Amino acid sequence: MNLKKYFIRALHRLQKGPGYTYKELLVWYCDNTNTHGPKRIIKEGPKKKLIWFFLTLLFASLVFWQWGILINTYLSYNVTSSLSIGFKTMKFPAVTVCNANPFKYSEVKHLLKELDRLIEAALERILQPTPGNSSENASPPLDLGLWHQIPLVLIDEHDKDNPIILDIFESNQTALVNETAAGNETACSHQGSDNCTYRNFTSAAQAVTEWYILQSTSILSKVPLHERIRMGYQAEDMILACLYGAEPCNYKNFTQIYHPDHGNCYIFNWGMDEEALNSSNPGAEFGLKLILDISQQDYIPYLSSAAGARLMLHQQKSFPFLKDQGIYAMAGTETSIGVLVDELERMGYPYSDCTMNGSDVPVKNLYSQYNTSYSIQACLRSCFQNHMVEICGCGHYMFPLPEGVNYCSNEDNPGWAYCYSSLRSSIRHRQICIDSCKETCNDTQYKMTISMADWPSEASEDWIFHILSYERDMSTNVTLDRNGIIKLNIYFQEYNYRTISESAATTIVWLLSSLGGQFGFWMGGSVLCLIEFGEIIIDSLWITIINVISWCRGLKQKRVQARYPDAPPTVSELVEAHTNLGFQHEDAGALPRDEALPPEPGTPPPNYDSLRVQPLDVLGPDSDVE
Repeated sequence: MNLKKYFIRALHRLQKGPGYTYKELLVWYCDNTNTHGPKRIIKEGPKKKLIWFFLTLLFASLVFWQWGILINTYLSYNVTSSLSIGFKTMKFPAVTVCNANPFKYSEVKHLLKELDRLIEAALERILQPTPGNSSENASPPLDLGLWHQIPLVLIDEHDKDNPIILDIFESNQTALVNETAAGNETACSHQGSDNCTYRNFTSAAQAVTEWYILQSTSILSKVPLHERIRMGYQAEDMILACLYGAEPCNYKNFTQIYHPDHGNCYIFNWGMDEEALNSSNPGAEFGLKLILDISQQDYIPYLSSAAGARLMLHQQKSFPFLKDQGIYAMAGTETSIGVLVDELERMGYPYSDCTMNGSDVPVKNLYSQYNTSYSIQACLRSCFQNHMVEICGCGHYMFPLPEGVNYCSNEDNPGWAYCYSSLRSSIRHRQICIDSCKETCNDTQYKMTISMADWPSEASEDWIFHILSYERDMSTNVTLDRNGIIKLNIYFQEYNYRTISESAATTIVWLLSSLGGQFGFWMGGSVLCLIEFGEIIIDSLWITIINVISWCRGLKQKRVQARYPDAPPTVSELVEAHTNLGFQHEDAGALPRDEALPPEPGTPPPNYDSLRVQPLDVLGPDSDVE
């Protein structure tokens, strides 16, 4: 079948309008569309036709502009937060309690002996800068190896233009010419190197504490884990009494973990081995009651300047990050903590970049060795430790280690303090970790209302300390005092819980209704009008295809004419040429027609029908010409 005829018939099936030119198609569309405006363009006079053409073009532009804004708003994937309040029986949170002091001083004194002597001598120099007033001449010589790794310096700023660095264990004074050297704590890549980093402190107390923590970290990192656990506070010594609701409990109901910042920590209702406990009723009588002994007299003097218990409420099977989210309970007080629950429900991709379980986070979770769930705190610390191992060649003592890596120490890694300080202050590495880690999509937060009172009172402290001392040490002597005793009450204030959930601010229903509203307001159209517009576009495509085919055929005929430039003879010219054939023979000396010799016997008569000339197929085999 002729291809052009096929497209023409197909166009007939799709369109009932006139003609096959763009102009006729456009006129037919304006006359038959249900959209306001185009009809007036072809039916009004010349002046109104121009006005209606301008108005239609203007409002059509406004429609497309509004559509662009609406689609862009939808693709931004904004969310709205809604707050709902519910009432149900809730799981009691996991409660982690630790001592503010990580180790018993009596157990680690032999490890920190040289460090303590060094810091005592430094404090003497700070408090008595005149050499004659110090008493270090009578003591054994100091091991300055630790000091030269990370020295402490004093800065004399009486002359603001020319500050002077005073080395505590050196008699000489150095003028400060480089502004970056204005610090109290110095860490260099190696001894004698100019590649150093400095930290400024406004108080010597802060500088001494930070310096001691950094040095003790290097020493304690060489101690095996089981030894560090042994040197910490044991559960049977720390947890004196426990009561959950009306049920008694003891230290055996707690799970022990080792926390680098606080040593041995104990978690109640962690949910690792047993089902999480439910709270039967709100109120202090149905919560957890604890009496703790922090043994303040055995604190490390330069490591822990705060005394008390560190505690945190968190979800089951999650790792407690007490340094960031924990609170202190003061010794000699009864601390009551009322709990309210907030449940957060975030929408995932593409509305927010949250994760359900951390499986899509590119950072390896080093806290998975505790079989805990994913959290952004675990991700950030794991990311920092991975960078520490990659850049410094060793891991920091405060974070879990990847496989096959050792903790940093002054003996094995002399420049680790400089590397650690540089990495911690690097904004670029910090931003890499922030971009790599994701928030969890579902989270539970515990809002606490804290109140305190002195405990025990002066009237009751005698008999309470006697009973607690006897129960712990089986002694009639009082071995406890209010400087080491803490009482905790943790309970739900009420069973009302709040759920803060996210929902899509724009949905596909909102988008369609908004698009239709704008189209109807500016153009008076509907979905059917859009279908009509789609129909004219399809018709225009068909007409374009037909025109392209006609152009190709015309181009083909031009190529044929260029190949045969002479026009073929017409039918009349062929007949005339045949009629005059005899006269041409006479002119050549042949016999006249009536004098011509008769044909030989047996020769068939001439067939004049064979001289009929068939018309040439000039227009092609498929032409309509007959």
